[in-house]
Amino acid sequence: MNELDLEIDGIKVFTPRVFDDERGYLFESFRSAWLPGFTFVQDNHSRSTKGALRGLHYQHEHPQGKLVRVVSGAVYDVAVDIRASSPTFGQYVGRTLSEQNKELLWIPPGFAHGFLVLSDEADFVYKCTDYYTPGDEYAIRWDDPVLAIEWPLDSVTPNLSEKDANASFLKNAKLFP
Repeated sequence: MNELDLEIDGIKVFTPRVFDDERGYLFESFRSAWLPGFTFVQDNHSRSTKGALRGLHYQHEHPQGKLVRVVSGAVYDVAVDIRASSPTFGQYVGRTLSEQNKELLWIPPGFAHGFLVLSDEADFVYKCTDYYTPGDEYAIRWDDPVLAIEWPLDSVTPNLSEKDANASFLKNAKLFP
């Protein structure tokens, strides 16, 4: 396993060692020693079609750390620092995750998260450090000009849920301390 710290403190990429042969491949997709101090309580699986943009989502009272990866297809994954006291507040990390690169992205609590599907279809799985809590879900606009996220849209209009289309701008969002 190769571990890489990204530009924003706390965000990491794990690239597994893949064992290939004529029968297929095998790799470790999780080991608790990678993220000491964090316990995962819920796994989620999302399937989306090309152009679907989900996010930027977070929970405030029950913040979730997420270890995310793509099992089929490809997505552009984004984590935005929404910790008001952080020196990287309002900055984001964006990375393409795919079934080919098999990378896992660690997004600690205190970040908003979203992704854009780049392939015809993508299966996206993630481990969470807290449970989904109805009523504690928030969203920040994917196209907030303050964030200036460079989504690889290639002139595609993103397919948004009603919640995401009506999300708050960062200036009106409920933030972490």
